[in-house]
Amino acid sequence: MSTFKHSLFMRILRQPSGAIGFFILSFILLMALTASWIYPGDPWSMVGPPNLPPFSPNYLFGTDMLGRDVAAGIVHGARISLLIGFVATLVAVSVGTVIGAVAGYHGGRIDDVLMRLTEIFQTIPSFLLALLLVAIFSPSISSIVLAIGIVSWPSVARLVRAEFMSIRTRDFVKAAIVGGQSHSRILFRQILPNTLSPIIVAASLMVATAILIESAISFLGLGDRNQISWGFMIGAGRTMIRQNWWLSAIPGGAIFLTVLALNFLGDSLNYALNPRSSKPNN
Repeated sequence: MSTFKHSLFMRILRQPSGAIGFFILSFILLMALTASWIYPGDPWSMVGPPNLPPFSPNYLFGTDMLGRDVAAGIVHGARISLLIGFVATLVAVSVGTVIGAVAGYHGGRIDDVLMRLTEIFQTIPSFLLALLLVAIFSPSISSIVLAIGIVSWPSVARLVRAEFMSIRTRDFVKAAIVGGQSHSRILFRQILPNTLSPIIVAASLMVATAILIESAISFLGLGDRNQISWGFMIGAGRTMIRQNWWLSAIPGGAIFLTVLALNFLGDSLNYALNPRSSKPNN
């Protein structure tokens, strides 16, 4: 297993896009983990004169209209964006995998019911549904995570269902059924490990989508008011876009780099796990 992980890691890093994505994301993760050490204190605090431009003395990215340090907001905001992105993806993948596995393995009426439920969620625009759920449950990190997870699981369910339907007829599954293994054991011990590659790739790309949805929700003022995030910073800076364009451009650039790194990693991971697929453009 350790040899496989090392080989997979090296295949990712051999690709320019994979290496770039890995190092960008590693830097952002390190920045998020050390935020309290790099910028101790509350990022909401007014620490200097308002509207200082980037590269002012003691203020790398300047200050906003209330005198808050923009760099401190970027560093602390990385925590919230990454936390929501990863946890919401975990929720979506968990729900989607269970529903897709059950539908794909059993088929018939169970498959019809679960797929009709999936289609109901897919007919509603995901961002509007997430926005509605956050507004109903009151804005907080937990409600945003729950809302993004709820709108994101259908695509995972369809992916897992297709994989399970193609694998359930193979000989090793039939042997497990003849051997008297329970359905749950066959689902999660026999079939699921053989479907992890596409699930992992989909999850890596879903983190980027979750970060974008969270940023859009915070931009509209429905983010957690107790936590600073990149989306909130863009929304707060838009009132000064003509005079101080960097107040929106800098957090927007942070989102762009994070999403770009995740997409690079997702493409490289897809090629590393599926060598027969077409090689990503680098």
